[in-house]
Amino acid sequence: MAVLDKVEAPPPPRKRRRLLYRLRVLRHDPTAALGLILVVVLAYLVVAPLVAVLSDAFRVQYGDDVHAGQQPGEWTGYYLWRVFRSQVSGLLFWEPLLNTLVVSLGTVVFALVVGGGMAWLVTRTNVPGRVWLAGALVVPYMLPSWTFSLAWLTLFKNERAGGQLGVLQAQGVRTPDWLAYGPLPIVVCLGLHYYPFVFLLVGNALRRIDAQLEDSARILGAPRRVVIRRIVAPLMLPALSSAVLLVVGRVLGTFGTPYVLGLPTDYRVLSTGLYQSIRDRSTGVASVLAAVIVVIGVLIVFSDARLLREHRRFVTVGGKGAMDRLSDLRRSRWPAFGLAMAAFVVSVLVPVLTLLLSSVTRTPMDLSTLTLSYWFAEELPGAVGFPHGVFRGSELWTAAWNSLRIVGLAAVICAVAGLLIGYVVVRGTAPRVAGFLRQVSFLPYLIPGIAFAAASLSLFAVARGPVPALYGTTFLLILVMAVTHLPYSSRSGIAAMTQLGREPEEAAQVAGASWWQRMRRIIFPIQKGALVTGIVLPFISGLKELSIVIMLTTTGTQLLTTLSIGLVDYGYTQLANAVVLVIALVSFTMTYLTQRLTKSSLAAGLGG
Repeated sequence: MAVLDKVEAPPPPRKRRRLLYRLRVLRHDPTAALGLILVVVLAYLVVAPLVAVLSDAFRVQYGDDVHAGQQPGEWTGYYLWRVFRSQVSGLLFWEPLLNTLVVSLGTVVFALVVGGGMAWLVTRTNVPGRVWLAGALVVPYMLPSWTFSLAWLTLFKNERAGGQLGVLQAQGVRTPDWLAYGPLPIVVCLGLHYYPFVFLLVGNALRRIDAQLEDSARILGAPRRVVIRRIVAPLMLPALSSAVLLVVGRVLGTFGTPYVLGLPTDYRVLSTGLYQSIRDRSTGVASVLAAVIVVIGVLIVFSDARLLREHRRFVTVGGKGAMDRLSDLRRSRWPAFGLAMAAFVVSVLVPVLTLLLSSVTRTPMDLSTLTLSYWFAEELPGAVGFPHGVFRGSELWTAAWNSLRIVGLAAVICAVAGLLIGYVVVRGTAPRVAGFLRQVSFLPYLIPGIAFAAASLSLFAVARGPVPALYGTTFLLILVMAVTHLPYSSRSGIAAMTQLGREPEEAAQVAGASWWQRMRRIIFPIQKGALVTGIVLPFISGLKELSIVIMLTTTGTQLLTTLSIGLVDYGYTQLANAVVLVIALVSFTMTYLTQRLTKSSLAAGLGG
């Protein structure tokens, strides 16, 4: 018995001891497991849709087997031939591509002239009201992009499109098709929406240029044109190139304005051509177009990054003597202020007041026919499908509830996911996992919204393995909304976690706090600013988002943006304008409250 008592139990095997140790470590610090989970989720939600859309572009789709001469599911180059080389390739691709280039170039020139001119006035001159103008000239970007196109239709619409005529046509002034629809109005409307991009980027760059560099050149005898060409222009190249590429990238994925102003004359760009292909159930053609848009978007962003690296040689190091001297406009001060006010009036007051007046008059802009029927009437004569004012019935309230619910949940998911990605990237010990999360979380930024929506539709339209078909569900809208806005929240989360040292968390861990307690009581409270920003900014953007959701919504998941476009399709101009005003009011209010809450401003410092 004594011998038996001295016999000790055999030690556990080495593999078992290693497993038990890893489980104990995982219980106290699950960063590695969290990183792997995030890798799997992002791979499925970001990478898999792109793989699915590329797969659909090279596989025969059901219904195309007769034309392709192959069985459904087989590998094929039929869709590449149809898009690029067939008799209809001009209609499907080359003509929309040319139209996209025309619209992009026109929008860039318009935005550079208006935005660059306003940036110079506000940052480099003594124009009156500089501080007020710095904030006012950013307002157009707070409005939905197709606000301007609906206002344009209200003013210039002719009989070519159905529904009520525009103001000029109703007054007996003939508006030609080239003025009412097509590239000119699209360029003007997109330029009015996107010139704040140029205004902010160029304004910040101008504010950082040391005025003493220009003064030194003038003292040495250089004329003004030489100073601009040899000093100012090189220093402005990074901001100008970024502004140009960002505007082109935004225009590439914009749907609402080209759809509203191009549809009556069948003026297609790549985004509307992609949407039409999906409506026609041409899945293979749509996949090729989506892939082309993705490639162009990626090339634009990489071009921007390359240009920024090359332009790093144009750097000035300011010391105590750095100056930001304002040019004295003298007698031109008030005319310059009038010019800036004209830009504000045309880009904000005119479209908003046009939509407002059209929604309260039976005959467009005729104050003698004032009415609130389009807002409150229980019955509108002659209206089918939407036979009442926007505040009557359930359509607006259902769409508003869907927008607030879907966009709100997506924003919360986006903010939390962004902070967790930042936590894993900064705190994790696996460089490959951190690198994957950093790059893939930024990937949706490279992809125009309508192309990513098409890719998500390709993946989730049918059941794949254990994942059921999600098309038509609010869950899919929430996922796609969260993923498309993830680049902003993930970059914010990484930056926030980089600034937070390990000491508070290590002290809590020594005191016995679990990982969840450390996150709940230390990380989240300290990073509440980043969380609030990560929630509010995607929420504001999501409320006025159309390109991402236009192909994913159904009758049961109608949003405010898709409701307004549906009313445009019906020809109910006043009702569509009223819904857009509701969206603009909510968007502007949320933007204002966000700036007050975070004590920040998009144009901070430009007029200071």
